[in-house]
Amino acid sequence: MSFAVPLFLWYFLPAVLLATWVLPKSARNGVLAVSSLGFYAVGGKEFVFLLLALIAINYTAGLVIGGLPPRWRKPLLVTTVVLDLAVLAVWKYAGFASTVVHSMASAIGIGDTRLISLALPIGISFFTFHHLSYVVDIYRGSRVPMRNPLTFITYIAMFPQLVAGPIVRYHEIADQLRDSDRDRMANFIEGFPRFAWGLFKKVVIADSLAPVADAAFATSDPSTATAWIGALAYTGQIYFDFSGYSDMAIGLGLMFGLRLPENFARPYSAISVTDFWRRWHQSLSRWFRDYLYVPLGGNRGGTFKTYRNLSIVFLTTGLWHGAAWTFIIWGAYHGLLLIIERATGLGRSTKWAAPRRAITFLLVIFGWVLFRAADLPAAGRMLGAMLNPLHGWDLPPELAMLLSGHRIALLVLVVASAMIPAAWVSGRVIDGMQEAPTWARRTMRSLALAAAPYAAIVTVAGTFSPFLYFQF
Repeated sequence: MSFAVPLFLWYFLPAVLLATWVLPKSARNGVLAVSSLGFYAVGGKEFVFLLLALIAINYTAGLVIGGLPPRWRKPLLVTTVVLDLAVLAVWKYAGFASTVVHSMASAIGIGDTRLISLALPIGISFFTFHHLSYVVDIYRGSRVPMRNPLTFITYIAMFPQLVAGPIVRYHEIADQLRDSDRDRMANFIEGFPRFAWGLFKKVVIADSLAPVADAAFATSDPSTATAWIGALAYTGQIYFDFSGYSDMAIGLGLMFGLRLPENFARPYSAISVTDFWRRWHQSLSRWFRDYLYVPLGGNRGGTFKTYRNLSIVFLTTGLWHGAAWTFIIWGAYHGLLLIIERATGLGRSTKWAAPRRAITFLLVIFGWVLFRAADLPAAGRMLGAMLNPLHGWDLPPELAMLLSGHRIALLVLVVASAMIPAAWVSGRVIDGMQEAPTWARRTMRSLALAAAPYAAIVTVAGTFSPFLYFQF
């Protein structure tokens, strides 16, 4: 189920809110646990049983790890982590692996091999990382295991973040899950403007840019103009779509008295690719830092090992996003840029901010072409057209028809967003987590609330599209 559909907005969310208001405060986690499983069952259907099985395994593993002597904890931790990753690998990567094996077998004349095709459980990358965070944090002793199974289900399956994040590390939310004494109406008043702001970003901005990006990337022989328009449209679409979802998730969490971690901080205003990854999908960056980069040794083993660890992290980041060569190359591309910045010192420098912001924005756009393209040849055609003005400036009729006045204005907005100072983050101003003048916060909250009815009308009209990160 999407946040941007009438079923969620008019029925599911009001029903869950009403239940948490009517029942005792201590029932909050139970209400969230049951409603979240129902939420997942609507979109994930039979995969809800896979989710429940993994919840049962990791809940039990957490209890056992927490009660074992230190020397016996590691074997059980390793077993649980391997199991979680094996489930992810089978469901998400078996099909890709089978196509690679098939291609290699055909190339050397072995003959046809069996191709595997499995439906991808929605949100599997996200709830797998939540499970891993849980057992690792217990193993490290940073938090104790949850005794109440409903509380554990709430952490893993909480519908605001279940299918597309933010990725919530266990130690970030464990104490909040045990505290349900906050004023429930105050929670709603605090969270609804953030939710409304995210809904507006998704259905009014991202979904307006989506047809432009789709038409451009569907062109078999794009002109330079087609390629640039498509790349800019997707650059705006993926940001406003995913940051809009994150705003909605954070707002929903606040409505239930839970503060989820921030996920975006004006990434297109970054002055380096290093800075970009401090601002884009922050919860994923923090997860990889804490559970992969640092355990690999981080930057403590010298230059070669630091670069090796960065390469592993970003290849894994690409693969996490999808089982395709385009995602792997996208991850390698960003890893290479980070290594270059670390080697030259550009990742730490703050000089020449304006031109470096423009260069970083261009580098990110080129990366998004890899991320969005159907395959590597399609990405090559788009990038080739972007870099070679001899490809011409004509537009295919289907794309030209889509470029109405408001979509052109949105494309300008995407470019302008890279030049706006990076310190001011609208979502954090709205919910009071960033220092700002009182008038600024009131203005932003008023704009968010004023945008809500229009976004709701667009939703009712059925002109929305699924959130992009549902596929990951």
